[in-house]
Amino acid sequence: QVQLVESGGGLVQAGGSLRLSCAASGRTVSTYNMGWFRQAPGKEREFVAGIGILWNGGRTYYADSVKGRFTASRDNAKNTVYLQMNSLQPEDTAVYYCAAAPAPRVVSVVTQVDYWGQGTQVTVSS
Repeated sequence: QVQLVESGGGLVQAGGSLRLSCAASGRTVSTYNMGWFRQAPGKEREFVAGIGILWNGGRTYYADSVKGRFTASRDNAKNTVYLQMNSLQPEDTAVYYCAAAPAPRVVSVVTQVDYWGQGTQVTVSS
């Protein structure tokens, strides 16, 4: 079992930045593709960013809506993944969830995810 705990959410003005962290416990996530999703009120959960396992290059990939603004990274020594969010806009307001899918599953698909965090609220004011 893997437990994921997100932190770093909060209230920020448009144009500001936040850095989310996702600390994993229970087992190492070095063999998991890790990702971030978000869910706004009344909307479906959507993929935001993903990062692959490091020995396969640690490739990152993003939803079109956040490309160039968000950066996913991971530190296997700390069993933690991060999401740096810059140039935040009101439409980025949502609960952000960390996700883990065992390689080679694709973490960008909800049905491929094995583990979810509890979520952290990000609110961007205009």
